[in-house]
Amino acid sequence: MKEPVAELKQTLKILNLTEAAQIIDQSLMEAEQAQWTCREFLERLLHYEIVRREEKQLARRYKWASFPELKTLDEYRLEEQPSLSKRQFQQLRELLWLEQNYNLILLGPPGVGKTHLAIGLGIEALKNGRKVSFVTMDTLIHLLKTQLISRSSQYKVKRLLHSDLVILDDLMFMAMDRNEANMFFQFINKLYGQTSIILTSNKGPEDWGELLGDQAITTAILDRILHKSEVIQLNGDSYRLKYRQTIFQNA
Repeated sequence: MKEPVAELKQTLKILNLTEAAQIIDQSLMEAEQAQWTCREFLERLLHYEIVRREEKQLARRYKWASFPELKTLDEYRLEEQPSLSKRQFQQLRELLWLEQNYNLILLGPPGVGKTHLAIGLGIEALKNGRKVSFVTMDTLIHLLKTQLISRSSQYKVKRLLHSDLVILDDLMFMAMDRNEANMFFQFINKLYGQTSIILTSNKGPEDWGELLGDQAITTAILDRILHKSEVIQLNGDSYRLKYRQTIFQNA
């Protein structure tokens, strides 16, 4: 019995059904004990292969995304965000905007949940089979400036450009010189029309020109980002301050 099973396992591997090959011995025993039909046996074996492939693909997409932390939409405190209705929240979650290559611009002061919302939507996109990449603005500028001399930077920029969704966190956190602003424009131009962007910032588009340092470049960037976009202004108190941890015990 061992030789035929070994041959069957090898055949499964040749057909690239490697997950099924790992459980073929156990599956044959269960099939015999439970008296499965041939159809039931094949269905269970192939179902396992599909489930394991999907799990591995999802794990790879998570690794690709490079989220700084995992924050889901289920954990988002929508009741504490007065500027976003439950209906709007659900519409964002359905990802129709992503299917239509829309951009989301999440504005608001620090601590109101911009990054949490962006990551949560990114996780939803991952679960729907999309490639997502998260990058802070300062990291992006560093990658763009070093991609010609660093294979690592070149690879990471290429990965960003091949994503279905790019999350740019803390846009306008730091001022750029003209060269940096031009590189950022070239990056946005390559994403334009093929990749959706979620952009978080504590400054509105009307203030971007001051930080980019060049009005012509600012206009060109805004033209591409705002062409198909939804601007969401988040308000309220800082979650970080409200739910901060303390070293002191409650008196």
